Amino acid sequence: MNKLLRVGLFGIGLEAYWAQFHGLKERLESYVRIVAGRLERPGVEVINLGLIDSPESAMEAGHAFRREDVDIIFLYVTTYALSSTVLPVLQRAKVPVVILNLQPTAAIDYAAFNAMGDRTRMTGDWLAHCSACPVPEIANVLNRAGIRFHQVTGVLEDDPECWSEVDAWIEAARVANVMSHNRLGLMGHYYNGMLDIATDTTRQIATFGGHIEIVEVEELAVLRREVSDANARERVAEFRDTFDVQADCMEEELLRAARTSLALDALVARKNLGSLAYYHMGSGCPELEDVISSVILGNSLLTARGIPVAGEYEVKNVQAMKILDTFGAGGSFTEYYAMDFNDDVVLMGHDGPGHINMRIQRGLR
Repeated sequence: MNKLLRVGLFGIGLEAYWAQFHGLKERLESYVRIVAGRLERPGVEVINLGLIDSPESAMEAGHAFRREDVDIIFLYVTTYALSSTVLPVLQRAKVPVVILNLQPTAAIDYAAFNAMGDRTRMTGDWLAHCSACPVPEIANVLNRAGIRFHQVTGVLEDDPECWSEVDAWIEAARVANVMSHNRLGLMGHYYNGMLDIATDTTRQIATFGGHIEIVEVEELAVLRREVSDANARERVAEFRDTFDVQADCMEEELLRAARTSLALDALVARKNLGSLAYYHMGSGCPELEDVISSVILGNSLLTARGIPVAGEYEVKNVQAMKILDTFGAGGSFTEYYAMDFNDDVVLMGHDGPGHINMRIQRGLR
């Protein structure tokens, strides 16, 4: 289950400034709106609380972010502000925070600034460029409070490197959000003797969140019995469109794999799975042997649809595959085969499910 990523945003200022410096608050609020616009994208809802300028509004902002169930908070430092306008927000929200130390321009226009001729106007303009001023104070307080944070420093506009870093934080938050809601199916058992593969599933859930559903091979076999001949033939046609089916591949084997593929689709839908790790010997039961020996094509189709599947009951591997898939990169269960010292490459592959959407570029090492 994928849940919409909810990104929290608030700017900070000092309430005492507004009466002294005409237009400063409105100017800073416009900067916050610019940041909000840069954070918006498909699959993301931005919860913009605007300018927080007092300990009282900070306390309410913390409650608001809790109510809105935000996954990450961007704190935009617009000008000098008290650390007491920051700490209550983050103490209550309890989610990762990124401090945006973004100056509105690369430098103050000194000539225009000095030509103002009005000390009050000059101070107001200076304060609009004063985003770096409270950052050390905020960092000091957050460190002493035990609140981890990250910082992005740059210019509000025309700074691609800065916004690329912000984009990376949003993508990281998206992955964390997906993993925390993912339902991982485990079907079968470990391969006897592969000691490195065994993992602590409780620790996986404690680290990433989500849920692990134990899935029975017998349930897959029952679903397979319900597949019609017509649907199986349609899935074989899909196999031929999707894969490079060799001429010596028997039609009966494709039909066998097609029935299992459709049963896998039904199982994933029934259990609402976002990923799957499996291995099963099927020893002593011909029906289970038939099912488990024909899963590879179906599992490859699932992996291509964003439901990664790893063989050998490899929990850690399928977790990594899900992370890469959420980043849009894709991942596949594979292992080292051999080394080619002549061409300086390592041969890799596996006879299990693959990620058919991945493309290997020639010349990559």
